[in-house]
Amino acid sequence: MNTHKAHCLILPYPVQGHINPMLQFSKRLQSKRVKITIAPTKSFLKNMKELPTSVSIEAISDGYDDDGINQAKTYEAYLTRFKEVGSDTLSQLIQKLANSGCPVNCIVYDPFLPWAVEVAKKFGLVSAAFFTQNCAVDNIYYHVHKGVIKLPPTQHDAKILIPGLSCTIESSDVPSFESSPESDKLVELLVNQFSNLEKTDWVLINSFYELEKEVIDWMSKIYPIKTIGPTIPSMYLDKRLHDDKEYGLSIFKPMTNECLNWLNHQPISSVLYVSFGSLAIVKAEQMEELAWGLMNSNKNFLWVVRSTEESKLPKNFLEELELTSGNNKGLVVSWCPQLQVLEHESIGCFLTHCGWNSTLEAISLGVPMVIMPQWSDQPTNTKLVQDVWEMGVRAKQDDKGIVRRDVIEKCIKLVMEEDKGKVIRENAKKWKELARNAVDEGGSSDKNIEEFVSKLVTISPK
Repeated sequence: MNTHKAHCLILPYPVQGHINPMLQFSKRLQSKRVKITIAPTKSFLKNMKELPTSVSIEAISDGYDDDGINQAKTYEAYLTRFKEVGSDTLSQLIQKLANSGCPVNCIVYDPFLPWAVEVAKKFGLVSAAFFTQNCAVDNIYYHVHKGVIKLPPTQHDAKILIPGLSCTIESSDVPSFESSPESDKLVELLVNQFSNLEKTDWVLINSFYELEKEVIDWMSKIYPIKTIGPTIPSMYLDKRLHDDKEYGLSIFKPMTNECLNWLNHQPISSVLYVSFGSLAIVKAEQMEELAWGLMNSNKNFLWVVRSTEESKLPKNFLEELELTSGNNKGLVVSWCPQLQVLEHESIGCFLTHCGWNSTLEAISLGVPMVIMPQWSDQPTNTKLVQDVWEMGVRAKQDDKGIVRRDVIEKCIKLVMEEDKGKVIRENAKKWKELARNAVDEGGSSDKNIEEFVSKLVTISPK
């Protein structure tokens, strides 16, 4: 007998940072007896080192099955073909699932792929947009969509007031992109998330109400918004989903044993963890400044340097690290199990690019931050972490766009040693508690997920 209340088809944009939050949301739905089918692209699945076993996976096509976006000549070509081939293969999948006696009720889609709404309408399905970024960032893109703000900001936009945000945003705090035709296309993609949002039945946000009350209240007047985060594995939050310890999806193989064995030998709250995520590309000059900033801080550090970035490390840095301390002072790895690291009692601070997934993980695990934002939503996330949630500090760039070693050293010491750091560390504990409460039984996000599930079978699509 089929005991599922409903069947959700999850359509993610094919990068790890977008798929992981949707996968975690799927696990929450599954725990409430919703059947899940997740539909990444064939090209994305080819590159996976690890795949989740807890949900059904059915591939669709972006029209570039061998190597995804890398196969396309331009970003524009990729998105145009993805819309055309994606719409067709998604329709075929919905038909296939219906024929197999397991019809879909709802498509939960990444608004990077707004055409999914039209497919849902064609089949008479409920649609839910799933924003992987926080509500403040979504609010900025909404105002760009409406023509109120320009990206990049003009000289008139030195200070920007966003409705629902208690602080003024400066031009250095808005999402940033290089000036190029490809970047222009990316900004268009971000703004187009709102192109047909009024047609969708739900707008789900990867955040939690207590973190962004004012901006969520403001946006809720325009769209049917529900916060459903933080979307990190349950065992790091409310512990209600007992086998949910990992995302279960990875394009890199983590050096788990090396990282945890090394951390186990470090004093409590003594280690600085450094990682810029799965996409950031750091300039060689910045890598050098960072390396010596870490060394000069006199803190033990665990530093993730992806294999594609390792050649930018200063000459002889790794050898010198080993000679001076036999790797006690620092450990450099190609990838690590970030949640297990952030949860470890030896971690005292996280030096991060402030991508939203990493930021939510740090908030959920109560780890204070030193922030070196690179691009996209990271400057805005940084502003929130430093000035609104007060659980980190930004390491400022110089005129050449480089954060110098003395600035890095100073920020690390401020967070890990000084009185101001004590306030930051206390705030980190406060937000950790609020994040856990949001997804626990009866919390703000848990209630929203319950409401979503209960209405899945009763509401008809717009």
